[in-house]
Formats: sequence, C-alpha cells, structure tokens
Amino acid sequence: MNARRRTVLAAGAAGAAALVTGCGSDGDGGGGGDTAATSPGTSPDASPGGGQQLASTGDIPVGGGTVFKEQKVVVTQPEEGEFKAFSAVCTHANCLVSTVSDGTINCPCHGSKFSLTDAAVEAGPATRPLPAERITVTDGAIRLD
Repeated sequence: MNARRRTVLAAGAAGAAALVTGCGSDGDGGGGGDTAATSPGTSPDASPGGGQQLASTGDIPVGGGTVFKEQKVVVTQPEEGEFKAFSAVCTHANCLVSTVSDGTINCPCHGSKFSLTDAAVEAGPATRPLPAERITVTDGAIRLD
C-alpha cells in the first residue's frame, strides 16, 4: 500500500507541475519570476545599431500604441516622446494582445487589460503585468534590442 500511495502522489505531483508550467509560463523560461524590476528601454540618446527596426516614432500614436504580432511586442507612447515596449503575450493564458485603446493594452481571449504606461494589470483575469522589452529610440526609429 505504501508503494501505491507513492505512485499516486508522484503522478499527481507530475500532473500539477505540468499544469502550472502550461498555464503559468510567460514563454521566457523564467518560471514566472517577478518582472517588475525590468524596465523598458526608452533611451533616445543611445547610439545607433540596436536590433530590428519596429517602427518610426511617428507610427506610434501619443496616448496609444501598436502591436507587432510577428515580434510579439507592443510599443506604446504614453506621453509625447516617451516610448515603452512590452511583451505582447498575455500573462494569463499566453494569447497575443490585439489592440491598444482607451489607455490600455487589450487581450481578446479573456478580456485582460494592461496599462500602456507600465503594463500593470488594469482588468483581469491576468494577475501579472506584461514583461518589459528593451527598445532603443534613435533618429526617429524604434528598434527592438
């Protein structure tokens, strides 16, 4: 009976681990750690040579943003000349956010909404903010680092 109990407990633990990994992963292999310490890159004085160009600064509306689905990044401009970038993968169920409107980044799957300023959760079911992405803004170009 002891061996049977161990087998059932081990199977249950493995199932729970798989469930947590499938539902809670943010896709970076970080195991759901706190992302609040990471800040988006907003360095207009950085030297050229950043990564892939996402857009021109004029392409991102003030008080709004743009979702780049292929790169899984959303870039926002909360105030004139202030650019932020966040993962476009919702922290609730790993769906891609689809729009930026009325001051929030919006996920179509279950209705989560995130602040365009810092990606904090404004409406659930998500409980964690979108992770920050690093960008460089130079000569009117926004590049993903």
